Amino acid sequence: MFEFIRTHQRLMQIILMLLIVPSFLFVGVSGYKSFGDDANTVAKVAGQSVTQQEWEAAQRARMDRMRQTFGAQFDPKVFDTPETKRIVLEQLIAERALSAEITHEHLTVSDAALQEELMKVESLRKPDGSFDIEQYKLLLQAQGMTADMYDARQRHDLAQQQLTGAIQASAFMPRSVANQLADFNSQEREVQELVFPVADFMAQVKLTDAMVKAFYDKNADKFQIPEQVKVEYVVFNSAAVESQVTVSDAEVASFYTQNQKRFTAAEQRRASHILINAKKDASSADKAAAKAKAEAILAQLRKAPGEFAKVAKAQSQDPASAELGGDLDVIEKGALPKPVEDAIFSLKQGEISDVVASDFGYHIITVTSLKPATIKSLDDVKGEITAELKKQKSSKLYSEQAEMFTNTVYEQSDSLKPVADKLKLKVETVSNLARAPQPALGDTPFNNAKFLKAVFSDDALKNKRNTEAVDVGASTLIAGRVVEFKPATKRPLAEVDAQIRQRVTLDEAAKLAKLAGEAKLTAAKASGDAAGFGEAKVVARSKPGSMGVNAATAVLKADVSKLPAYVGVELGGQGYAVYRIGKVSQPAQVDATARSAFQQQVGNAVAQQEMYGYLEALKHKAKAKVLAHIDVATSDAKSATDAN
Repeated sequence: MFEFIRTHQRLMQIILMLLIVPSFLFVGVSGYKSFGDDANTVAKVAGQSVTQQEWEAAQRARMDRMRQTFGAQFDPKVFDTPETKRIVLEQLIAERALSAEITHEHLTVSDAALQEELMKVESLRKPDGSFDIEQYKLLLQAQGMTADMYDARQRHDLAQQQLTGAIQASAFMPRSVANQLADFNSQEREVQELVFPVADFMAQVKLTDAMVKAFYDKNADKFQIPEQVKVEYVVFNSAAVESQVTVSDAEVASFYTQNQKRFTAAEQRRASHILINAKKDASSADKAAAKAKAEAILAQLRKAPGEFAKVAKAQSQDPASAELGGDLDVIEKGALPKPVEDAIFSLKQGEISDVVASDFGYHIITVTSLKPATIKSLDDVKGEITAELKKQKSSKLYSEQAEMFTNTVYEQSDSLKPVADKLKLKVETVSNLARAPQPALGDTPFNNAKFLKAVFSDDALKNKRNTEAVDVGASTLIAGRVVEFKPATKRPLAEVDAQIRQRVTLDEAAKLAKLAGEAKLTAAKASGDAAGFGEAKVVARSKPGSMGVNAATAVLKADVSKLPAYVGVELGGQGYAVYRIGKVSQPAQVDATARSAFQQQVGNAVAQQEMYGYLEALKHKAKAKVLAHIDVATSDAKSATDAN
């Protein structure tokens, strides 16, 4: 078992990495316009540009997903890092390379497959299972797309899913290997513990002033008070203009008159049909036979029009509507063949048409319900119109005054009072601002990173001029002026002496605990006895017990080719522990469900690694190249996509 682990370290690293790291996430289908290798291009894939705007949009999308996932626990600083930005860019590049391969290989999805996929969307189905055209329109409107644009995106996404699914399905994990890994995962070890707590060695520490001073000098950054400023600021936002906007009744009435169509609900017709198939290229004899059958059905319906649904279910050759008694739902113009549509819009409710010919065959049509066109009254929509006109006016006024705000703080840069007086704003003051946003200050305009960068610029600090008008989002501009500057200082030793003494004492006691523990470890390995160790406990990966993750990991990684085995573990400032492993075994009763889940997890990991390798090959094929500079501290973040 352990020989396998030792001789397959690379595979184990891959598996463990993929068990921990989230699966590859595509950031969505992007456009394919090339804007040239200018400063706005951050990467090139298959001769196409990935722009700065696309990269930033992908980063925002990732942040939004994280915010939805973690809710109140979300901390943007954890994800807004160079490493995270690099990952997002790599995902964009991989997605572009995959899209290029789909295009190059002419991979596509049939109309039937697209229709089937649309019918899987629960929100696009009515309670009776039929397609909800109104919800479909709302979906298109919400995404700012036409039906053709949405269908094209869905086809691309489906082709992408089919391709990646096929690659992942090609991965293979031998059952014997999966079983060995499952055995290794469920293995149990009987362990005894001997702890050397830091508290037991505190009294032995001989602390000197020199040790305190040495710690203070070596860790100067821990005692820094960052530079701070006191700032006057003025905020201009949409609320500043809303109170200035009014809408008259005459304006509302005029808007209503000019937009009558908007407040009119079009006539709605719901129809049913019976279809007798006759293809466009059918022989004359076949067409004549189909028409004769349709005319016979029509004659039957003329005698018993109330039987339309029953007859449709029994004789219509349109499988989609026959089961519904011929129901075609509410009819939208342009959705059906013109002869059929013309007939529907010429009938009265309950009237049955003559036989109507189309490229599909012969139809008998009836209108089952008809809702006349209606128009909402001015009183019904007055509130809606007033709000819209007010929003339009506010937007226009905001644009005008935002320009005035920007120009005034720049042109009269020695004070914020002129812009405050001109736009009836308030000059406020805030103290102790640092270069970086402070979580305690929340999401306020003056705690915005862009504003703080402007405040700490040379022009604002040294020349005491107004900052530029900084756009901090949500239709909000802010400008500031430094009133007072406090340079970075170091807290005096006397002020932090007690804190340092406590820290150094703990560190020295931890060293003594480790020395004692290591001495015991050496002696125990030589003798093999259990003197001083506690009661035996069973530890497994699925149940680490009370010893903690670090200790359990060390115990489960220890070489147990010879028993008893011993391992020493530092307990993170709490002391040192020695563990005696006396027995290694498999559980008496195997949890078949958990074992199967683990094997599935390993299989998924191998499939993801297969997908990763395929994407790397596609990036190389597409000559993917990163052009943006990203300041990532770790060498592992160096791009692997430069495939010149």
